[in-house]
Amino acid sequence: MRQNSQARSIWQVVAAASLGTVFEWYDFYIFGILAAQFGKLFFPPGDETLGYLSSLALFGVGFSVRPFGALLFGRLGDLVGRKYTFLVTILVMGLATALVGMVPTYAQIGIWAPIILVILRLLQGLALGGEYGGAATYVAEFAPPGKRGLYTSWIQTTATFGLLLSLLVIGAVRWLIPPADFDEWGWRLPFLVSIVLLAISVWIRLRLHESPLFAQMKALGKGSKAPLRESFLRWPNARIVLIALLGATAGQGVVWYAGQFYALHFLTTTLKIHYASAYLYIAISLLLATPFYIVCGALSDRIGRKKIILTGFLLAACTYFPIFKGLTEAGNPTLARLMRESPVVLHTSDHRNALELTLMAVADAASKIVLPPKNGQTATEQARGFLNQRGVPFTLAAAAGDAGITLDIGGTQVASGFSEQAYQKALDDSGYGTITIKLADGKMAADPNGIDSNKLVLLLTLLVLYVTMVYGPIAAYLVELFPTRIRYTSMSLPYHIGNGWFGGFLPLIAASIVVFTGDIYAGLWYPIIIAVMSFVIGAVLLRDRHDQALDQDNAA
Repeated sequence: MRQNSQARSIWQVVAAASLGTVFEWYDFYIFGILAAQFGKLFFPPGDETLGYLSSLALFGVGFSVRPFGALLFGRLGDLVGRKYTFLVTILVMGLATALVGMVPTYAQIGIWAPIILVILRLLQGLALGGEYGGAATYVAEFAPPGKRGLYTSWIQTTATFGLLLSLLVIGAVRWLIPPADFDEWGWRLPFLVSIVLLAISVWIRLRLHESPLFAQMKALGKGSKAPLRESFLRWPNARIVLIALLGATAGQGVVWYAGQFYALHFLTTTLKIHYASAYLYIAISLLLATPFYIVCGALSDRIGRKKIILTGFLLAACTYFPIFKGLTEAGNPTLARLMRESPVVLHTSDHRNALELTLMAVADAASKIVLPPKNGQTATEQARGFLNQRGVPFTLAAAAGDAGITLDIGGTQVASGFSEQAYQKALDDSGYGTITIKLADGKMAADPNGIDSNKLVLLLTLLVLYVTMVYGPIAAYLVELFPTRIRYTSMSLPYHIGNGWFGGFLPLIAASIVVFTGDIYAGLWYPIIIAVMSFVIGAVLLRDRHDQALDQDNAA
């Protein structure tokens, strides 16, 4: 009878913590999915590519402050308690999200529109920075020995379910409201819905009790009085924080965002697949793969967390290029054929070799994170922008001598210098002008009759399976690294730097590299390099503690 009661208790804890976290992830991801709307409504008009990148940068702002939220709320969680801390985080997140749906546009209040959005995004990031560590720690400290991977893996599914819920809500609103109305005001509704979700989440979390390990530790007077100092200024623990970041959470962050969020951007922005179809493909892949979070979590209780996580890193790094090329073949076969038969090359005098081009692309991506956009464009930037806005993949190459800018298609020079009329005629003659078609709602999209839906879903599901391998066991792994008195603080920081910085800025960095180079696959180098780094560091330095006791005296 007692065992049955304990089993019911742990599942109640898992359900309560997971449902609240699902709603918090929903709040966070509707912002990202609708980021393209902000490029039109909350930034100066005139440059669609700049507006798109600015909206991705705004999305990334929330990730930039997640580590600070981890410090703020992690410290509070180790001092005051797990339950009360992530009750505060969900209140901050829910209110900030609802207010996004009420912000006036740039046309109404000018520069104050993006400023207010940035402030609200900062609040969202701070709240999410304190959420995950609290939920994972709370569930793990309730879980019986030998089942921490199983029970905490339910927390891992919440990000996916939050993304799925946001796709469903946005898709439903788009279906119910005419496109023009959605672009003008309908996009606000998913944000306002979060008020209802906030009320449900708060009610759920008010019913929770404090973690038994934390309550016992506080009763014995063994809690930390300075969790920040113990976590990061004492080398034995700080060393583990650093290894956890570089050997686990950084790679996990880029695999997560490449496999789900960047894949969605790739379908809609690069392949021009209609948003409704793209949402459906992603949703199906999430539903098919999500049970494997639990499978990987439970398996990690038996064979260890490290083997599963590192295998996910290696598989992702080795297969991203063929998978994304397969997505192009399945999602926009006309584009794939033209890229093979009639490659577009833009010759310029701005760089001399591939290494210089790569460094320039990385510098350009970094500048979009920390610097305001510059005024004026060079002829190369105008030509590159022209091709990017029409969704035409191209390769940048050094010009011969003082030739300046020339455009080659299929090995033949079709234009010298930059002229919109000449470039458009060359694209139309080559077939690139027919990559996209006009649908009834006026949106540009790939021909739906040419899409291989089965292959597309299969490849997207494979990407999510990699995510389940690296993400399913990570909560239990991080919890087991640190002692109870500083666990919330210590595990939250590497998790949110890995996810918030390495992973959260992936869409912006990858998209910036693609825009700069013209190569639709070039952005994949970023997640591949980080995944390889985490694989090497993790293989050499990571320790697996899945079979050790979890108590307040566990040494860091």
